[in-house]
Amino acid sequence: MRKPDWLKVKLQGGGVTAKVRKTLEDLQLNTVCTEANCPNKMECYERGTATFMILGRNCTRNCTFCNVSRNLPDKVNLEEPFKVAEAVKRLGLKHAVITSVTRDDLPDQGAGQFVKVVEEIRKATPNVTVELLIPDMQGNRNLLDMIIQSQPDILNHNVETVPGLYNDVRPMADFERSLEVIKYFKDKDPQMITKSGMMLGLGETEKEVLEVIDKLVEAKCDILTLGQYLQPSSEHIEVKEYVKPEVFAYYKEKAYEAGFKNVASAPLVRSSYHAEDLKF
Repeated sequence: MRKPDWLKVKLQGGGVTAKVRKTLEDLQLNTVCTEANCPNKMECYERGTATFMILGRNCTRNCTFCNVSRNLPDKVNLEEPFKVAEAVKRLGLKHAVITSVTRDDLPDQGAGQFVKVVEEIRKATPNVTVELLIPDMQGNRNLLDMIIQSQPDILNHNVETVPGLYNDVRPMADFERSLEVIKYFKDKDPQMITKSGMMLGLGETEKEVLEVIDKLVEAKCDILTLGQYLQPSSEHIEVKEYVKPEVFAYYKEKAYEAGFKNVASAPLVRSSYHAEDLKF
């Protein structure tokens, strides 16, 4: 299907983009912006921000929507937390978003690296708010406790799609497990701001989307992001529908009615897109 006009992205680039690129290159850091082929990369870079992706470039899961590589996992870089903190400082970020590939191969699933990143950012730039977008950690509560105890300002875990599509979209994940991870955040720390997101256009129905919205509210999720799935290559799952902007607006209204405290819902919305604007 041809992309509709509302999904056409204006090419951007300039001095700020060059600074972001140089910082990332100098410190040898990965971003989900590049690895996931995000359509907003140039806009975010020109705004002087990026979403850091820790624990290497290669994922141990086989999700069919994601552009991140599934080659042999990288060795954990013990210098990475210091480098991320340095990048946050150099770029003058006010809100730092940290995500990772899934590392089912590691004994701690990478939880320790998330904790260390938060610690180093706090040391280098105490006033910066930190948002972690984490994998499901296989639902291991001891590992989730480690991350919660690091006290990020926002804890994010995406359910990604409706339960009925998990076999096709996230075959190694489990919707109920992801939902339980989000609920556990708030049960363990009622003051923690929680966040999740979904892609639309994979064949989900309106009824299914509204049901997930209700389930996330029941799980005490505070912030919701909804965006259009875009097929990274011919090897990935196909787009079934380009959801119209007015439908995203409808879901936004419904999410607020259901009880979300903040919602971003539009075709080009991604989990970390303008993440600083979703704080409350």
